Amino acid sequence: MKFTFQQVDVFSSLPLRGNPLAVVVGADALTDSEMAAFANWTNLSETTFLLHPRAANADYRVRIFTPSQELSFAGHPTLGSCHVWLAAGGKAHGSEIIQECEAGLIRIRRDRDRLSFAAPDLRRTGPVEPETLARIVRGLHLTPDAIVDANWVDNGPGWLAVLLRSRDEVLALRPDFAVLTGLRVGIVAPWIQTKDGREADFEVRAFTAAGFEDPVTGSLNAGLAQWLIGSGIAPSTYVASQGTVLGRAGRIHVEQLGHETWIGGNVVTCIDGSAIL
Repeated sequence: MKFTFQQVDVFSSLPLRGNPLAVVVGADALTDSEMAAFANWTNLSETTFLLHPRAANADYRVRIFTPSQELSFAGHPTLGSCHVWLAAGGKAHGSEIIQECEAGLIRIRRDRDRLSFAAPDLRRTGPVEPETLARIVRGLHLTPDAIVDANWVDNGPGWLAVLLRSRDEVLALRPDFAVLTGLRVGIVAPWIQTKDGREADFEVRAFTAAGFEDPVTGSLNAGLAQWLIGSGIAPSTYVASQGTVLGRAGRIHVEQLGHETWIGGNVVTCIDGSAIL
């Protein structure tokens, strides 16, 4: 079977500077095993499949696969899938786009060329257990006093967050993934504005449980934003930079409106064609 296919770059307005995503359109006829096999073949951090919605008030449904498992929610696949759905002629029923995924209904808004999603509630929050924090210290080659704070920020994938003092400390990290096995660790620190200018407010890195660094991560930044803003560490509106060490230039736009946190970014299409599955 032949399907419309796009590969897009998320959290960047320039090709090859964000986080890639493969998207298969109109994938209702595919089985679970066929979706999983294609996601394994693309070998991207995530591949998504656009389907007809089941919920009456949803505009479309998406299933999200890594090369090895299905995810209930992920951030950059949410924005990238919405971009492809719109490019394929999708029309929202209301003022917001409603995406259905395994985690529930995700609201998305469009502001010119930027898409933003309303961050889902955290499934797990609170302090990180001492034994887990000790593993992170070893896995990141840190001293215990280098960590300013740490918190669970899990909205589905299982992220926990570590706050360091400076952007330079974040960029200098060289993780030992053998020690961090099974953990999804997000690192964040403020930019020093007098040194780095106003290009971004925070630097973020994401170390996955699969043993690689993710270029730009919507779900992590959603959890970070809820924690940082809720704790008074970050203002209600800020920009995060991610992917610097990997040669990317991801920019995540965060905005708190009332009790809701919105995570936004640009998406650009890099490959447009068809996939035969």
